[in-house]
Amino acid sequence: MTIDLRSDTVTRPTAAMRAAMMAAPLGDDVFGDDPTVNALQQRVAALLGKQAALFTPSGTQSNLCALMSHCQRGDEYIVGQMAHTYRWEAGGGAVLGSIQPQPIANQPDGSLALADIEANIKPDDPHFARSRLLCLENTIGGQVLSLDYQRAATTLAREHGLATHLDGARLFNAAVAMGGDAMANARRLADLYDSVSVCFSKGLGAPVGSVLAGSSEFIDRARRVRKMAGGAMRQSGLLAAAALHALDHHVERLAEDHAHARRLADGLSGLPGVTVVPPDTNIVFVDLDPARDARAVVEAALERGLRCTGLYRLRFVTHLDVSADDIEQALRILRDIL
Repeated sequence: MTIDLRSDTVTRPTAAMRAAMMAAPLGDDVFGDDPTVNALQQRVAALLGKQAALFTPSGTQSNLCALMSHCQRGDEYIVGQMAHTYRWEAGGGAVLGSIQPQPIANQPDGSLALADIEANIKPDDPHFARSRLLCLENTIGGQVLSLDYQRAATTLAREHGLATHLDGARLFNAAVAMGGDAMANARRLADLYDSVSVCFSKGLGAPVGSVLAGSSEFIDRARRVRKMAGGAMRQSGLLAAAALHALDHHVERLAEDHAHARRLADGLSGLPGVTVVPPDTNIVFVDLDPARDARAVVEAALERGLRCTGLYRLRFVTHLDVSADDIEQALRILRDIL
């Protein structure tokens, strides 16, 4: 049996989720009459305090719809160097939307320094691209941005006339990590932004799909971009049902993933030549002594039945399909290698 800690995207639908998918009433979402898609969109919009929402095949497309709905050709968005929208989405905003990214170095906690944001907002001058959008990510690298920081950053953006978008692929991980009512926390976070993208195919365990939420006018623009990008699906209620099931059954349990990540981090701490970054949520990074080759560790772990990733550092992600026993077995494998 293989233990897969490469990403929380590898989760498979539970038996109960599959049953919900098979029982979902279906229509044609391009015509706007798939009842399950409509129910999901309405529920997420209400949950996040937005007027409307749009179901998309992926977080990458959801973010692309957001970028192209907030910005026009020749505009720019301010974003972190390590943000998913900038680094890991194939340059979609630039390639497909002619939107220029203005990357800023992320601070150790994943934030963008307020002074750096302000310094990179361009004046109204024809020499410059027009600064139109601040894009933040929470969680970022598994780290939770504080509510106070996000409030300060989005307030700064609005003072300069910028819209704000949150790549909340793991928004519910952040909401659970904040403590208390996770749904209320998700709303508190979303209230700070003009638009929010939430992914269901990571820790929430659905097989496919993300939802973008914002104003009705914004979502109307995003729906056109989704169609242009080939993301308008037909009987997609089959997939939306999985996301609805996840909202009902898989949010609070994210705390288990966080506990498993802490156990993994604690179990690896203190090994020679190993520096473990304490996890906020479900992602554990391990830095190795320069003499060690992370890729060799990944290969050795795979031979022993453990999947993880790493080029310069090791990355482990806990999720729905990983048990406490799996974590203990992973620790035995990694200790043997390291």
